[in-house]
Amino acid sequence: MKNYIYTLLIVLTVASSCRKYVEVEQIGVRALKYTSDYRNLMNDNGALESGYGYPILSGDDTYIYDATRQANISDIYAATYTWREKYLTEAQGDSDWEKMYKAIYSCNEVIKGVLSSQKGTETEKQQIYAEAIVHRAYFYLTLVNMYGKQYDETTAATDLGVPLLLTPDLFVKLNRATVKSVYDQVVKDLKYSVSLLPALPDYNVRPAKVSAYALLARTYLNQRNFTQAALYSDSALAIQSGLIDLKDFSTSTTAFPKRLNDPEIMLSKNITGSFTAIPINNDVLALLGTNDLRYTLFTNTRGAYGNSFAATFTGRAYWRYNLNGEFVIPIGPSVPEMMLIKAECAARAGNAVLAMDLVNKLRIKRFTTANYVVATAANAADALVKVIDERKREFFGRGFRWFDQKRLNKDAAFAATVTRVFKDVTYTLEPNSVRYVYPIGDKYILLNPELEQNPR
Repeated sequence: MKNYIYTLLIVLTVASSCRKYVEVEQIGVRALKYTSDYRNLMNDNGALESGYGYPILSGDDTYIYDATRQANISDIYAATYTWREKYLTEAQGDSDWEKMYKAIYSCNEVIKGVLSSQKGTETEKQQIYAEAIVHRAYFYLTLVNMYGKQYDETTAATDLGVPLLLTPDLFVKLNRATVKSVYDQVVKDLKYSVSLLPALPDYNVRPAKVSAYALLARTYLNQRNFTQAALYSDSALAIQSGLIDLKDFSTSTTAFPKRLNDPEIMLSKNITGSFTAIPINNDVLALLGTNDLRYTLFTNTRGAYGNSFAATFTGRAYWRYNLNGEFVIPIGPSVPEMMLIKAECAARAGNAVLAMDLVNKLRIKRFTTANYVVATAANAADALVKVIDERKREFFGRGFRWFDQKRLNKDAAFAATVTRVFKDVTYTLEPNSVRYVYPIGDKYILLNPELEQNPR
């Protein structure tokens, strides 16, 4: 029986496979032949900008306080929010899994064919090729951190990751590669891409050197290779270091930049799915404090602007995606992320001064001049705490916290038990719990028995 990565792949519109069987183009079928065809495939931002969705609800920076909201949430989102054994029925698809593997398929089509395409320069072909391997690396890094165990040098060579598909073949077995194998491929692809890409892209939806460096920094941080994470975050910041100064929008957000003009974005990636009125945990709001412009600009109440939020809730919810009218939540690598990766690595290396200098360079852009107070640290350990707290402030409501919880469970100082009450039932997530690894949808395992389920 033929095996499928997921059923939707069968109806993909990419038609290059027909050229294996005929020498002429079939009527009504457009095969990938010209370099411009592959460029057009890489311009499919609807597919390539998509990232994840589930981590938005899994992380402890969100908390659904409102009983009405709890009652109305979908069954899949409720399961994700409470870290249940299963998220999906045998008939339901996993939107995160499917969208990322569909994007990987498109990338693999480009990787396979663009270098031998017609009517393009060698430079154009190499750049498109490199863009495809950067996108693919991003998706595999995300997938392995959702559906595989946290990277651990002592077990990564045997821990199950995700199927590692490197060619556009729909009929391969889907045995799961190890976590180490997936990470090794990600690093290999990103390093190879650097020499083929411009320093900065013409549009931030396209990968460039800065994107590859930033993703390498994110990758090495998750591997706890802090030396390499610091090196690549520094390389990314040497190319791009612009920050949005929230002081400029403290009285009016009319001109708040859209993502294509956002000086912070190093590679545009956005949340998959529809997440409106993401309720922010009161602990995070307290950590922000009401003087922080991320509190006043990026969170809001239900009654804001004539009930612009689609859902009923109490407290404050994530609002940033409403400011520029695009209604997308950015999750790609960015200048603030690189600054905080570099700061974390500095603190772990004992350099509290550098760590706090980076934290303050970011924070000064997040307060009015009158409200800004310089952050200080007593020592490197204290600086590390301050950096992690700043990550909570900077990235709340965007799913980053879920991945941070997972990786920081390896640090005794940050490992914590998380609890939440949902429909009068208390759910608990212990440090390093198997529930930090998302279950693979049963429908995919039924189609592909070799695809092992994660321990629950």
